[in-house]
Amino acid sequence: MSLPEPQAWTVYGETLHSRLMIGTAGYPSPAVLRDAIAVSGAGVVTVGLRRTLAAAGDNGFLAELLKDLSARGVHLLPNTAGCRSAREAVALAHMARELYGTRWIKLEVVGDEHTLQPDPWGTVEAAAELVQAGFAVFPYCTDDLVTCQRLLDAGCEVLMPWGAPIGSGQGLLNPWALRTLRARLPGVALVVDAGIGAPSHAAQALELGFDAVLLNSAVAHAREPVAMARAFGDAVRAGRLAFEAGVMAPQDMAVASTPVAGRPMLIG
Repeated sequence: MSLPEPQAWTVYGETLHSRLMIGTAGYPSPAVLRDAIAVSGAGVVTVGLRRTLAAAGDNGFLAELLKDLSARGVHLLPNTAGCRSAREAVALAHMARELYGTRWIKLEVVGDEHTLQPDPWGTVEAAAELVQAGFAVFPYCTDDLVTCQRLLDAGCEVLMPWGAPIGSGQGLLNPWALRTLRARLPGVALVVDAGIGAPSHAAQALELGFDAVLLNSAVAHAREPVAMARAFGDAVRAGRLAFEAGVMAPQDMAVASTPVAGRPMLIG
């Protein structure tokens, strides 16, 4: 008997069979990064343009990595990490499109230096301008429903709310807000981005009905990044399969798994 695989999902007209997106920063070596991406089964890989421009000596490796990813059907998602204003993010997005030849862009506009929380106004402003310019925008945002609705109004077809502050590894701090997003936006592609620290966090997001997760530090900073990448790949598949199979509703009281009421019993 063959084991089931999670259903594919679609974003901006592209069908993705993996529900794991993975970043490329902070790995101990290029070889570990390449192996981690391979074993994770990730269908989308993010790369920061600022980091690419700053690390000119690594561009040869990056070019080879991108070529390898393209050959394996993995999608590249450049990001505007580090931008503090809508204008800065828009300019960087245009540079990314020229450099990488893709209209996909992960939009990040930071509004707070301590939490690295996205600036809702700047993010919506930049998203609207980029959509008009023909970009497929993947906005990094909080789990605020109204902000998410404004991003959809701006033309975004996917939302990437955080689970917790980026790089914190705290997991899903507000499952209620994430469940609310899923319930109120049933036809929208939703990706939990930031704050995931363990495979169980990723599985929880998929069990809630989210379409995918994006993570970086949880793999890159693990003691064994390649093994952790495999663990996340398995967790994402398990979480989505559980959602598709139908996770049981929690009960307030104990419910016997083997009811005996109304059945004859032999008493010795």
